[in-house]
Amino acid sequence: MPLGLLGKKKTKSKETTPLVGGEQAGAGGGSLPEPPAPRASERKLSFHTQLAHGSATGQVENFSSIRELYIKIAEVFKISPTEILYCTLNTPKVNMEKLLGGQLGLEDFIFAHVKGTAKEVNVYKSEDSLGLTITDNGAGYAFIKRIRDGSIIDSIKTICVGDHIESINGENVVGCRHVQVAKKLRELKKGELFTMKLIEPKKAFEIGPRSKPGKSSVEKIDSGKETLRLRSKGPATVEETPSEVKAKAIGKVDELLELYMGIRDIDLATTMFEAGKDKQNPDEFAVALDETLGDFAFPDEFVFDVWGAIGKFKQG
Repeated sequence: MPLGLLGKKKTKSKETTPLVGGEQAGAGGGSLPEPPAPRASERKLSFHTQLAHGSATGQVENFSSIRELYIKIAEVFKISPTEILYCTLNTPKVNMEKLLGGQLGLEDFIFAHVKGTAKEVNVYKSEDSLGLTITDNGAGYAFIKRIRDGSIIDSIKTICVGDHIESINGENVVGCRHVQVAKKLRELKKGELFTMKLIEPKKAFEIGPRSKPGKSSVEKIDSGKETLRLRSKGPATVEETPSEVKAKAIGKVDELLELYMGIRDIDLATTMFEAGKDKQNPDEFAVALDETLGDFAFPDEFVFDVWGAIGKFKQG
């Protein structure tokens, strides 16, 4: 293991807000800089939107972040932005493969899932792993993205994919990143009985599997070749859709996030990929991660595995 990685110090990143479409890191090297992507404000971009449980169709435009998008959607439907749990693209179903992240296809249709029934569930942690994968909406709400078959949580039928985790043992976790919520759940002692307060999204009907995405009740709308890149800081930009090879590499990083950290976040995976694609060795990559994502305190084994995934991309 390289000495630099063993001795690296976890630094605190400058930004602690959700990393939705964060700035690309590690763009050094000797090649000429690429021309900047056009700002979204330079083009008239408008997106159709509906409430996932049913509503009239509205339109939103002029936003650069997830938070701004939620505000625009809330204005259209005359609700509070805090009522929106998350959005899916091109389907009103609670489909975790269609979650809105930091990139939005120019032809995508946005469905907003709002708060529904609140529930309190007691869970006995009989094993080290609960079988949960956590993600967040980029605006302060963490929710369940996946439930592993045969796990502790799988046996509790009142807990569903798409449920927002509001508190754990009375501790409010609204505003926490997904990695923080996953860490709190991992740190619960084996043999402990704990309580979670959850909020499920409002649904038009209650039919279909609880943990696997169903078919959309509307015709799928294919994404365009360009995407709107949303950022936590700075303006949104219009960019080309990633190549298939790059998309697979980012998907592998996302899988490693689930394996090591218990979270899924394609935008965080993208940021990590960009931080490492121009680095020459794992030490440089580790430093880039510290500078960009130091608050996450990724384990060394995870950093090495991510570097390996990026290396395979470089090899084609």
